[in-house]
Amino acid sequence: MTPISVLLVDDHPIVRAGVRSLFDQRDDVRVVGEAASGEEAVALAKHLHPDVVLCDLRLGTGLDGVQTTAVLRSLDPAPAVLILTTFDRDAEILGAIEAGAAGYLLKDIAPEEIVRAVRQAASGGLVLTPELSDRMGRVLRAPRVRLTDRERDVLRLLDTGASNREIAKTLFVTEATVKTHLVHVFEKLGADSRSRAIAIARETGLL
Repeated sequence: MTPISVLLVDDHPIVRAGVRSLFDQRDDVRVVGEAASGEEAVALAKHLHPDVVLCDLRLGTGLDGVQTTAVLRSLDPAPAVLILTTFDRDAEILGAIEAGAAGYLLKDIAPEEIVRAVRQAASGGLVLTPELSDRMGRVLRAPRVRLTDRERDVLRLLDTGASNREIAKTLFVTEATVKTHLVHVFEKLGADSRSRAIAIARETGLL
């Protein structure tokens, strides 16, 4: 049987070494390459044609894991992509799945589960733990919040800790206008405070 070929993508060499050691003990899985960035991963994938790419979500500068996934999935042939990361916000998980990832794994998962996930992804399966699957179901069923461009601008500045006066000065509007935008943002997000609005925006991918 031809081994499943795997490309490892992580900007930390020690992480790549640890994951590689999981597969060195398997006859049916073989690591064919390693990349420290999204750009390097795409270049290697075009040359090596791996069956599965195991990719971190955060890769330093350049393409992140979601962007890398989207590019990899556009290749012909396209490898299955598994995200292996420490980040578990709903927006990040949803972004990865929407980009075409075959699964989303957290780095505290049991080693054998990573191997099992690679095998499942190589066979065309979708890999999500029951907990993440339930969370994705709730996110997908929830109505999408739609903010205007100006409301997004106000929200982004709010996230920096800027006061209403500072936001008004940056956007060249009055403080009254900023307050009006904040009222609309709070209503749309179902928030009752600035901190809660920021938290919800982060959870839903608006920030």
